[in-house]
Amino acid sequence: MMTPPAPAPAATSQAKRPRNSVPLAPEASKEAKRLAAVILEVLAGVRQPPQAAEALQLSLPRYYQVEVRALRGLLAACEPRPRGRRPDVARELTGLRQQNARLQRELARQQALLRLAQRAVGVAPAAPAPKASRKKRRQRQARALTVAARLRQEAAAEGPAASEPAASEPAAGSP
Repeated sequence: MMTPPAPAPAATSQAKRPRNSVPLAPEASKEAKRLAAVILEVLAGVRQPPQAAEALQLSLPRYYQVEVRALRGLLAACEPRPRGRRPDVARELTGLRQQNARLQRELARQQALLRLAQRAVGVAPAAPAPKASRKKRRQRQARALTVAARLRQEAAAEGPAASEPAASEPAAGSP
């Protein structure tokens, strides 16, 4: 006795995906996916490395470099991840800024208390320390200009015959 065929499932707005079809890397480029597929085929024994290099339009040594980089990435991805909440840089930055603001307020409060205590005792407040003056630094000259000037000097030192073509050029430092 035959059983009647099962009724077709109701049509849904999305087609049902087959099992194990979770997108592996939706953000990966088409070229990266192709490269990964060819490397996996070599590792599985479906292709030989020279065939894979030819398919990817790479030299054989370059293919081996790419394969090693891929295997390093695989190993790094297999490392266990730390449990718990990951440190959040933005949250830490916000906390440090709040702590900085609190410490600045505390500093201003302590300085005001010091001034009041000095007035009460009759001690003159300490004069602010003079700012250290810095020597003016000479402006650096581009290395290329320094080398060009040195070459001109060497050419001039060799003799007047060697410096005649360079005489039409302006001297170093002039526009």
